[in-house]
Amino acid sequence: MNVINFIHAFFSDSAHWQGYDGIPTRLWEHVQYSVEALVLAAVIGLPIGLITGHYGRGGNVLSLVATAGRALPTFGLLVVATLALGFGMLPVMIPLIVLAVPPILVTTYEAMRSVDPPPVDAARGMGMRESGILLRVELPVALPLILGGLRSAAIQIVSTATIAAYVSLGGLGRYIVDGLYQHNYEKVVGGATLVAGMALATLGLFWAASLAAVSPGVRRSN
Repeated sequence: MNVINFIHAFFSDSAHWQGYDGIPTRLWEHVQYSVEALVLAAVIGLPIGLITGHYGRGGNVLSLVATAGRALPTFGLLVVATLALGFGMLPVMIPLIVLAVPPILVTTYEAMRSVDPPPVDAARGMGMRESGILLRVELPVALPLILGGLRSAAIQIVSTATIAAYVSLGGLGRYIVDGLYQHNYEKVVGGATLVAGMALATLGLFWAASLAAVSPGVRRSN
């Protein structure tokens, strides 16, 4: 039985579309985990990246932090967090946030540093405050790259949030973990297909957000 047949069998089975283990329920759980992790990572990474990028300081430290964050094994961190904190959402959020903060942090810093100096100098010469320069001059220009960092973090979270199933939580990872345990490869392939589809949907959402949030002039210059 090939992969296409597995996918067809999984999605054509009405039992997979209802109940606590149905696709709508598991998909909604996965969306909740992913959105929560992305919001928390953005709350940490965006302000630090914006401020350090604005002042042009701390770039080397951010690179070291980002490298360290990327080097940490996500599953290993999940195991350690679960042993230390017990089962629940917090041990799942920790590795997802650690995974997502580096691309947000580094990309935001680099986006701010890529803004042309003349408009910034002109705003300073007109007496604009540093907060105004950051939010009204630099941020609109840096926004496409910042959204790129958020997009990268979001896709990594969506793809990795399956680890929630390893600590008895839900999400699309439930199909993969349960399917492997039951030797039900139809369920494994179906779950993996749903995760891939959600990652593609995330790409589409950020593309739409970029069209809505970035001014046409900035888009053309990028």
